Amino acid sequence: MLVLHEEDVNRLLTVGDAISALEAAFVAQDSGDATNRPRDRVRSPGGAVTLHLLGAALETAGVIGFKAYTSSRQGARFMVVLFGSDTGELLCAIEADRMGQIRTGAATGVATKYMARDDATTAGVYGSGYQAETQLEAVYAVRKITSALVYSRDPQKREQFAETMSSRLGIRVASAERPEDTAQADVIVTATTSREPVLLGKWLQPGAHVNAVGANALSRRELDDHAVRMASAVVVDSREQALREATDITGPLERGWLTWERVWELHAVVAGARQPRTVPDDITLYKSLGIGLEDIAVAALVY
Repeated sequence: MLVLHEEDVNRLLTVGDAISALEAAFVAQDSGDATNRPRDRVRSPGGAVTLHLLGAALETAGVIGFKAYTSSRQGARFMVVLFGSDTGELLCAIEADRMGQIRTGAATGVATKYMARDDATTAGVYGSGYQAETQLEAVYAVRKITSALVYSRDPQKREQFAETMSSRLGIRVASAERPEDTAQADVIVTATTSREPVLLGKWLQPGAHVNAVGANALSRRELDDHAVRMASAVVVDSREQALREATDITGPLERGWLTWERVWELHAVVAGARQPRTVPDDITLYKSLGIGLEDIAVAALVY
């Protein structure tokens, strides 16, 4: 069995390669050559540690496997394990913190590629942490982004993020003083741990594409109802997982602002079965949850 560590992943995997791997995986899912199991959570009796489990199979890559990670007051620890889909042979175990960061950004890249306006040139990012970096990288990889604004509660962190990403991407990334300024962008990403909405629908401009990434538990929320209601199409990576985890979606569903028929899965969009944008002024929304298929597809590429 091969064991790969964080430094191996960092050396082997790029955001662009991960975007391509996820596109292929979503096409396979749409044709029935991939399966996905929504996240399950197991909590220790004392509540100190939560174990998160996501499983998937990708026949086109010859793998079946799972991602397991723990979260606690001491942080989170991630691992992906791959088996051969024909024989069940244990192939590899991969430390998956960096890999998860890249795959989460890559999923946003795929959604942006298929949902944002072709002429999008500006990006807005809510959140200035670890995940926000690959989010902006992925948006930049699929659209000709020339400038970006970042907003977060900590002015020092958002200034540092702006400086880091300006240098990395070679474009102007600036710190926004007001959250509503960031919402003026063509492509918007929310990558926060907020329990209350950080992006309000009244701030959105016609033609915007929104990637809501940060909230993957029912106790968290990044969008208000109006932001969801304005979307011409709402796309998730898993409808089943969205019902378990996405208050951004389940809240408007319960209150009648959104109907289940308007919630599509990303694989259908990538495969061309669904067209989320019909006119340039449509506002589109991708609610990212992070599914096992994404982890397994990227892990297979690293392997």
